[in-house]
Amino acid sequence: MGAQQVRERFAELYGAEPEGVWAAPGRVNLIGEHTDYNDGFVMPFALPHQATAAVSRRTDGVLRLHSADVQGGVVELRLDSLAPQSDPNWTAYPAGVVWALREAGHPVTGADVHLSSTVPTGAGLSSSASLEVVIALALADLYDLGLQRWQLARLCQRAENVYVGAPTGIMDQTASACCESGHALFLDTRDLSQQQIPFDLAAEGLRLLVVDTQVKHAHSGGEYGKRRAGCEKGAALLGVNALRDIAYADLDRALARLGDEDEVIRLVRHVVTEDQRVERVVSLLRAGETRAIGPVLTEGHASLRDDFRISCPELDLVVDAALANGALGARMTGGGFGGSAIVLAEATDVDTLAKAVEEAFTVAGFTAPRVFEAVPSAGARRVN
Repeated sequence: MGAQQVRERFAELYGAEPEGVWAAPGRVNLIGEHTDYNDGFVMPFALPHQATAAVSRRTDGVLRLHSADVQGGVVELRLDSLAPQSDPNWTAYPAGVVWALREAGHPVTGADVHLSSTVPTGAGLSSSASLEVVIALALADLYDLGLQRWQLARLCQRAENVYVGAPTGIMDQTASACCESGHALFLDTRDLSQQQIPFDLAAEGLRLLVVDTQVKHAHSGGEYGKRRAGCEKGAALLGVNALRDIAYADLDRALARLGDEDEVIRLVRHVVTEDQRVERVVSLLRAGETRAIGPVLTEGHASLRDDFRISCPELDLVVDAALANGALGARMTGGGFGGSAIVLAEATDVDTLAKAVEEAFTVAGFTAPRVFEAVPSAGARRVN
């Protein structure tokens, strides 16, 4: 739905025009996976796919929510009844943001909300973060809360960590809130410093494809939490605050200190080498050597597959088929256990690559993937 359609549907549902319409995008992470909760580096960019919300304030402590993408009517919640991990439904994401804002002392007294999203769910493209950020931005504007974008991202992360119960890092919400069109966001998740790195693929005759494997994943599932706990164990065993503090040059010595902790060794190795891959990609893009990032992306996939062990046969097949048919690089993106892969390619090779991946899925007996181009797009904003 476009902004005008969302506005019109809001009026049908609630009997009045909304005070405004806002949008917040999903994201693709170019490089830097599972580094954000280790205080490391990430490099996402925003997609044109976005969550759009028409919103008005209320003064009676009631939150009314409706989604064009979920069957059912308007869901009505009392603000004073919102409690962490009490809601297993989609409404936990917007309600969690309201809860987080109020917990932080912001005077939110209620809202009417109608949502629509074009971000694929379960595809590793941050559909949940886009829902959170669009609500946070709308309420921050309507209630004149004076919050910076990074502060909105922090509140949205708290909503997902505490209210929803998913132990995600800060990357997704920051990408949705802060990315700029034509750029990738180089984010230091320790101090939240940001650098917008030009990433105009079309100008260089390149394309980045997203291949949604249609294998669904959920961050609140146990495997994601296990990886995070393993990373925290590694940091504790090595006597550092976070794995970010292990220098790449010291990695071998650090791993030797972990003895027979084989699983922890794998997790530590991935995080430290992935941080270094982010820095390499930043350097290459700044030098105008965009094609040279391809092998770095592929290295990242091997690390996620073999050390972090969060890939799956469908993701591996995307990468293998793409590389075999001329891709410059490919890797899974997102939390893992399904979701999407990205493929960097010459613009002239896109159709051939997409067809090769689709045919490989047919031969393997997998559900047909969804393939689309990822265009670095604008972050959250008011649209109407």
